[in-house]
Amino acid sequence: MTTTSGVAPPRGLGPAIVTIAFLGAVIGGVGAPLITPVALDLDVPLDAAQWTLTVTLFAGAIAAPVLGRLGAGPHRRATILLTLALVTLGGLLTTIPAPFGVLLAGRALQGLGLGAVALLMSVARDHLPEARAHATIATVAVASTVGIGVAYPLMGLIDQLAGLRIAYGAGFLLSLAAVLIAWRIIPKDGPRPAVSVDVPGAVLLGIGTLGVLLVVAQPSVWNLPWIGAAILALAVVALGAWVVVERRTPAALVDLGLFMQGGVLRANAAMLTSGVGMYLLFSLLTRYVQTPADAGYGFGLSGVLAGAALIPFSVLGFVAGRLTPWLAGHVPARWTFAIHAAFVVLAAALFATAPGSLIVTLMAMAVLGLGVGGVSAIMPRLVLDGVPRQETSSVLSINQIVRSVGFSIGSALASLLLASATPVGAVFPEEHGYPIAALWVLPLALLSVVAVLFTPTRRS
Repeated sequence: MTTTSGVAPPRGLGPAIVTIAFLGAVIGGVGAPLITPVALDLDVPLDAAQWTLTVTLFAGAIAAPVLGRLGAGPHRRATILLTLALVTLGGLLTTIPAPFGVLLAGRALQGLGLGAVALLMSVARDHLPEARAHATIATVAVASTVGIGVAYPLMGLIDQLAGLRIAYGAGFLLSLAAVLIAWRIIPKDGPRPAVSVDVPGAVLLGIGTLGVLLVVAQPSVWNLPWIGAAILALAVVALGAWVVVERRTPAALVDLGLFMQGGVLRANAAMLTSGVGMYLLFSLLTRYVQTPADAGYGFGLSGVLAGAALIPFSVLGFVAGRLTPWLAGHVPARWTFAIHAAFVVLAAALFATAPGSLIVTLMAMAVLGLGVGGVSAIMPRLVLDGVPRQETSSVLSINQIVRSVGFSIGSALASLLLASATPVGAVFPEEHGYPIAALWVLPLALLSVVAVLFTPTRRS
């Protein structure tokens, strides 16, 4: 069976792409469950340890558009292999008993794997038959959902049994496996036009993205409000300058004309608002189950048990990812998105009405997995509607940045809402702060659905 590339796809290409994406998601999720162990083992403040997660997010968001542009050229396979090799080097650095700065450098290199997701999707779109390509891309998109649920309990358990560096070592072994699979399976591309990277555009977009993520993902920058305001202003100026540069550059990093098309723009707007809502609720649920009982509520689950509570989230997220291509074959893609957004609303409603029940909370976590997995799976089809194949990786890389920004804002919003419900001098917020914060998901989900439903339909 031949494809748009003109040749039969390598045997096992679809499963290989999904496996690489899943391994990358687990590697990216290594940071969150190990923040506290880093602070304790390396004797650094908890706020500094938070950077082991934040720097990964930064690196992935900044690298994504550059990798996406390189993926549009004739060296996509080499770009994927080099990126995964750098991720592996980063994993090695995290295992070395070296100073904290070396660990941060390793985590930054591991973040490059987040930027490779769009490249893997573009390989599937070019080398697999259409139906299999849609299914593979949907599964790759949902890999991050499943990866979070696997990374949390797995890395927490390894740290508890064998120590911090062994837990990071597991990430190194996973990245090594990803390199080997990619080297063995990812095909070479046929003749494609050479591309050049718009370096000024990449720098400006990187500065702008870094600034936005910094002010939302690292709340400590607002300890001195003028610092946070200055960073935000610099980010706005950089992004404005980036738009000007992109419009005047023949070989732009991102085709802004394509990006501003109604369908692509609205799909990214839906990704942003739904991402904020989904990660807001995810953050609330994970914090609530770990709240100690002496706070008057919560379940006091340990890090490992709290990670295990994410298993239903991951399992149903994977199920949603597998079912979404079938559902989209019977229901228009925009209504498929609306159905999955409704699951997110249902999860928020469940948690808001009965937060004191562990069973209901776990049910809310599972239903949220359905919503997050489904939204993630259908989003590539929405954002690629009408997009030329050669622009696949570039357009998807911007969508990955939008997703990262949305998740970061959702996490920061959860912290802000809970902080506003915390009495002066208290450690934990009052219990009513959680259901009230969960209700914020409803307007965010509604905005995302409105953005998608008002998108004109086209054949992809």
